[in-house]
Amino acid sequence: MLVPKKVKYRKWQSHRKSDARLAKPDTRGNTISFGSFALKAETPARVRSNQLESARKVMSRTLTKVGKFWIRVFPDRPITRKPAEVSMGKGKGDLDGYCFEVRPGRIIFEVDGVSAEIAKEALRKAGTKLPVKTRIISRES
Repeated sequence: MLVPKKVKYRKWQSHRKSDARLAKPDTRGNTISFGSFALKAETPARVRSNQLESARKVMSRTLTKVGKFWIRVFPDRPITRKPAEVSMGKGKGDLDGYCFEVRPGRIIFEVDGVSAEIAKEALRKAGTKLPVKTRIISRES
């Protein structure tokens, strides 16, 4: 799974999940840089590292050894969680994992080295593993 090697702060403040702010299109990472086909986010969400790992596995299985793919996001935002049936208070919960805040327009994966049908199938399968609505785009469009 993708996790940072070292972090300055183990727990972050939660920030406000303003729908208006999250719905704004992303200004960075919104063009295809490496591959011919890409998976682009259409809705905002927090994508966890285990969801990215699940999508990565299904893509590598579909692309076999021929295709190459790039992961364009890195989960560096810590998520905390308190154990089940624990009363309120007594501080913030323990670290549970890492996530990445995806906004609309962000490229999540890129694929190259395979035919268009295989690339689109791999990206479609990866998109079903993520909590965002996605669109498959190509370098031409």
